[in-house]
Amino acid sequence: MKRQDIKKRPLSDTVLESLEPEDKEYRELDGNGLYFRVQPNGKKAWLFRYKKENGKWSWLGLGTYPTIKGALARKKANEFADKLSNGEPLTTRKMVNQQKIENENLRFKVLMFDWLDTKKSNWGFDTYDKAVKSIKRHIIPEFGERDFTAISPKEWFDFFQGLQRDLGIYTQVEKLTSYVRNAYDWAKFQEKIVFNPLEGITRHLDKNNGGNMKFVEINEFPSLIHAIRRYPKRDMAIGLELFALLFPRPVELRYATWEQFDFDQAVWIKPAEIMKKDIAHAVPLPKQAIKLLKELETYRTESNLLFAGRGSLTEPVSDNTFNQALNRLGYQGRQNPHGFRHIASTQLNNKFSDKEQVVEACLAHLKKGVKGVYDKGAHFEERIGMMQWWADEIDRMTNTP
Repeated sequence: MKRQDIKKRPLSDTVLESLEPEDKEYRELDGNGLYFRVQPNGKKAWLFRYKKENGKWSWLGLGTYPTIKGALARKKANEFADKLSNGEPLTTRKMVNQQKIENENLRFKVLMFDWLDTKKSNWGFDTYDKAVKSIKRHIIPEFGERDFTAISPKEWFDFFQGLQRDLGIYTQVEKLTSYVRNAYDWAKFQEKIVFNPLEGITRHLDKNNGGNMKFVEINEFPSLIHAIRRYPKRDMAIGLELFALLFPRPVELRYATWEQFDFDQAVWIKPAEIMKKDIAHAVPLPKQAIKLLKELETYRTESNLLFAGRGSLTEPVSDNTFNQALNRLGYQGRQNPHGFRHIASTQLNNKFSDKEQVVEACLAHLKKGVKGVYDKGAHFEERIGMMQWWADEIDRMTNTP
């Protein structure tokens, strides 16, 4: 049957069955937005034409003929027309499947492991493996199936504070918050979110003041620096300020010798024998540190040590010397030399959240396999700017011209 021979609508089953294909596809109105499509190859199907929310016309497939007979197609079309009149949106199978995919991609564990994939080639195996195990143990069971765009800052804060207080894993929580914050940054740069719910979280979580790491809050830090600069024994004051600027482990500064410093190259080469991982480490010297070291040189004795012990040319000051100086400044139980590492680590991680491994290298947390002080795994060139930023930031916080 030719379509021009159609006499009435809705189309009867006889007409539907006998309509002949043409050189081009055509659609015949059945009624109420329902159309019957005939393709050149003879295939036939039902289409529903409707206007979308944006005012544009669109087509919705209702199935093929003769699988879907005329009566069933009209019933579906009437149901869709009723939905539209009630202001309800229409969804196709394709739209439903697309929504499922989008929902899957919004799960937090998908975001987290997508971000981890970006780090896999840069991190050593041990670093990557430890991070994955920690994330799977603590983060994924709680948030893995959640829509990461719907997890509130308070939920994250309560969760991490709970880990601190229930399990006492303060250092691990620092790493976990860093991982999650970086994953959200990854999402932000992909325009999946507009703000990071973990922004500034470390300022409000509990501080770990136990063990050998005692440190003041960042708002107290400028007062501490001012107090150090007023300390009457100038060489000790310089030593304490070097702890703040360069945040070495106490043993590293105590055993530092003048031959380890190259002012022209602005670097301190810490030998392997005094390093925790037995790997020599180069520390870029900001201009403020060089100025202090040159002043300290005026107090130099016959010893090659920066801080020689009393009555000795070969032994450094005792473990307790710098602690006692801080105690005399009124910081007993609140700040010790090792605590400067935590303060610097927190501020560097907040500022350079996308360069976690460079911050780790600043702290001499070198990954396995780093062989030399200038090895690419030590991130030396990147650390030059990072160390200078921290020195400048101390000047900014203390209003130092």
